[in-house]
Amino acid sequence: MIVEMIIDTTEVQTINSFSRLESLKEVYGLIWIFVPILILVLGITMGVLVIVWLERKISAAIQQRIGPEYAGPLGILQALADGTKLFLKEDILPYRGNIRLFKVGPSIGFISILLSYLVIPFGYHLVLADLSIGVFLWIAFSSIVPIGLLMSGYGSNNKYSFSGGLRAVAQSISYEIPLTLCVLAISLRAIRYVYPICGPLEIGSLHWFVQVFFFH
Repeated sequence: MIVEMIIDTTEVQTINSFSRLESLKEVYGLIWIFVPILILVLGITMGVLVIVWLERKISAAIQQRIGPEYAGPLGILQALADGTKLFLKEDILPYRGNIRLFKVGPSIGFISILLSYLVIPFGYHLVLADLSIGVFLWIAFSSIVPIGLLMSGYGSNNKYSFSGGLRAVAQSISYEIPLTLCVLAISLRAIRYVYPICGPLEIGSLHWFVQVFFFH
């Protein structure tokens, strides 16, 4: 009887340990759903800060200016200072404008840009969403940005802002057609429309040169 009780107790402890492991697996699974999203948002934010600083420094060097130099060493924190100033500004809404369109427009553009990074491979096995329509999904997300610009310009109830929104939309659409053709040319050579395959094909090869013959 004592041996049976020990065996039963061991079985119960084993079952409890396995159930705890299963619950921990579920918790870890939920955590790992948000980890890539957090890494993506932080990576894009840091990339934007660096790219903006490089753009301002390079343009200043071309125009024989100094550029940003006060915020941090060599002005590297200038983009962070500009973002902080933007968050501290007063939210002024246009008089007699469409407030919903005016507020939703920038959000649509920002969210569509973040979603386009879902199918972009940062490595051979490092991609958030490995979809069979990755290229088309990236093109679709990228084409949503002009809609947000147009909504913001129209919702401001100002003819100058609306004209500026139309101009920005026209510029965005004008480069989307050749960009789509270039991306599809890479996809046709990759056989499948899976975006992670297209990246390694372009690295260390002359696929960019072969694309010239696709347009003849």
